[in-house]
Amino acid sequence: MTDASTAREAGESIEIRSGTELPARREEIELHTSDGLTLVGELALPLDREPVATLVTLHPLPTAGGFMDSHVLRKASLRLPAQADLAVLRFNTRGTSSPRGTSDGEFGDGETERADVEAAMAFVRERRLPNPWLVGWSFGTELALKHGHEHADVKGLILLSPPLRRTSQAELDRWADARIPVVMVVPEHDDFLKPDEAAQRIAHLPNLELVPVDDGRHLWVGERQTKRVLTEIVQRMNPAALPLSSSWPSGE
Repeated sequence: MTDASTAREAGESIEIRSGTELPARREEIELHTSDGLTLVGELALPLDREPVATLVTLHPLPTAGGFMDSHVLRKASLRLPAQADLAVLRFNTRGTSSPRGTSDGEFGDGETERADVEAAMAFVRERRLPNPWLVGWSFGTELALKHGHEHADVKGLILLSPPLRRTSQAELDRWADARIPVVMVVPEHDDFLKPDEAAQRIAHLPNLELVPVDDGRHLWVGERQTKRVLTEIVQRMNPAALPLSSSWPSGE
């Protein structure tokens, strides 16, 4: 039984904490790539209404422990269907394992994962999920920047802690004429790319938005940093749902 359902039975509100699961329709799903792999994942939808937009999440580096349950992405799936009417699609890229299972294949250093992004977007189209945004974290931002431009139905990119290591300058420059929002959320104390450095990399790309986060760190540890990241996501995808509450009322 979830925290929220327990609170409903008790007729009280709950404080939203790290592992709080708010009501949603949750479905284990599989994605099928053009090179014959099966990727495992989960789709979370608002409980009793249709979503207004869709997060297609791209997780951190699997060779450093990143997977579909990396905490910011998992908390997005636990909270945002209920709090912001958003669908959240999470999946393990090729060769990546989590409690949900292991996706076929092996790590491709951001190159062969092109087919993984393609499979996720094909799933979005098949399910007619609305207004998809690519939401990448760390390595996931590289996938969004390298391969997101191939999908005309993507409504925007949100890039959390972008390292800009695997993304070449030429690949970054392809977003110079982007007609969709490209938002880089860069923590002050990032281990790989700090706000000043990010500003230099995109200085000639005025349509890219840089959001520096004071006191932020690459891993966004702690409820304050998590809520800041989720707020930045909702601000772009469904601003009418803000501010995000720190509690969940009884009876919902």
